[in-house]
Amino acid sequence: MSFAQEAVQFECPVQGPGFTDNEIQELLSLLRSPSPGQNSGSSGSNQALYSLDERKRRRMLSNRESARRSRWRKKRHLEDLTQQLNRLKIANRELKNRLGSILNQSHVLWRENDRLMLESIALKSRLSDLCYVFAAMQKSQQQCSSL
Repeated sequence: MSFAQEAVQFECPVQGPGFTDNEIQELLSLLRSPSPGQNSGSSGSNQALYSLDERKRRRMLSNRESARRSRWRKKRHLEDLTQQLNRLKIANRELKNRLGSILNQSHVLWRENDRLMLESIALKSRLSDLCYVFAAMQKSQQQCSSL
């Protein structure tokens, strides 16, 4: 049994990420080189054709792997954006809740301030009335003491 025949029967126990059995077999076939006895009657043009086929196959595998990596990067980027979106939604909700709480506190303080302003006006008015009464009483006492 030649090396090429042995390689066809070889099964890889560990597969790389994203490689199918066919792709692994294609990669293994690239490692195989035809033995001199198998190429009886082959000319230089067949060898050049084999080289073109081999280059096409390698380029095709390389493009597949590049596309696989690109899809993986795109998927990973989408997952990252989705996680970021979820974090931002949570942060936005927390900020809205915090703003609502602050607005409620603000309304409570405005009402308390209005109440205190009205109370202040009422107390100032009462104080003014008491000062007037007190002044009138002092004037009345002075008039009584002068008699």
